[in-house]
Amino acid sequence: MTGGTAIGGAMPKLELAAGVLAAALTGVLLGSGRAEAGGGSFALDPVGEFNQPVDVRQAPGEPDLLFVVEKAGKIRVVEGGEILAKAFLNIKKRVSSSGEEGLLSLAFHPNYERNRRFYVFYVNTDTGHDVEVDQFKRRKGSAVRAIKRSRKQLIVVQHNQANNHNGGQLQFAPGTKHLYISIGDGGPQGDPENDAQKRTRLLGKLLRIIPRGGGDYDVPADNPFLGRKGRKQIYARGLRNPFRFSFDSENGALTIGDVGGTDWEEVNYVADPDPGLNFGWNDFEGMHETTFGIPPLADPHTPPIHEYANDAATCAITGGYVVRDPDLPALDGQYVFADFCEGELRAIQVPSGAAGQPIGLDAGNPSSFGEGLDGQIYVVSLGGGVFALESAP
Repeated sequence: MTGGTAIGGAMPKLELAAGVLAAALTGVLLGSGRAEAGGGSFALDPVGEFNQPVDVRQAPGEPDLLFVVEKAGKIRVVEGGEILAKAFLNIKKRVSSSGEEGLLSLAFHPNYERNRRFYVFYVNTDTGHDVEVDQFKRRKGSAVRAIKRSRKQLIVVQHNQANNHNGGQLQFAPGTKHLYISIGDGGPQGDPENDAQKRTRLLGKLLRIIPRGGGDYDVPADNPFLGRKGRKQIYARGLRNPFRFSFDSENGALTIGDVGGTDWEEVNYVADPDPGLNFGWNDFEGMHETTFGIPPLADPHTPPIHEYANDAATCAITGGYVVRDPDLPALDGQYVFADFCEGELRAIQVPSGAAGQPIGLDAGNPSSFGEGLDGQIYVVSLGGGVFALESAP
């Protein structure tokens, strides 16, 4: 396998990848609808249609606004059910958006109401496939417009081996000012350079930093390689392509949807995440030992709580959120996610990884999930649709 072309990557069959991506780009919206499932009845209610959306967020203090990230380099705003004509931010000239590349994630600073700072993750056009995180500020007098010239480069990760396996998520852990950044292993089959395990490389890692207002950052004192051999920004390693990860808004547990290779997709869950965790790639894919790990893994690793096989219908996990929406009691405390090719929303129990409440909804090439300020779960389809997951009467 040479790597996938859909968001999240890791297509098991290139002909399947081409067909799925072509369907996604036509704007076919499969997500809206309702489904009866076990102890609950659920619906995907349309929020709006966008150009290849890949992320959706709400900003602290702005419960009436929804921010949607478009892969090509724009952040759009939904206000009062309407998509505003002018983008919140447009950095298309800075963004390389072919294949798995693009403007992939957005995170608002916990003190956004006061400092107006937010962060974006994208593949830049400057250095050829490198991934970059920048800081911006919104305008003082407008909640729906950012200051483009306020850009400050926060971090650049060299990623010139291939244009896939970028990672792509930004998240602030609940109750902290710690910004977490997921970076893929660089792209080549099997991670031949063993980058996901190397302490001296940022590829295949979860990074953790504390952004400063001036565009620089500090590193938490308990990051595992601060003051030791290794890169001080590293929080966890041994990841293949952690395209989407999240924190439980109730208890801070970490959940990662790590995109697999030819065989297995996995969900990693850590109830009380400690710095220095190793999730096992490239010695392990899912719960299975690979032939890629040379030298063999020396450190103990944290295995996934859940895996599923790549088959004719599946290709790449799209990680989601542990549900804390009081309007979705049947899914409370369950992790909701999907597979990009299959499209059907799935739920598992955490921390056991056992099958959860059936949902019975197809989101149509889901590229991401989002969580609103009130716990509302959103589902994003690369084909154009953004949907709110609701309980149906």
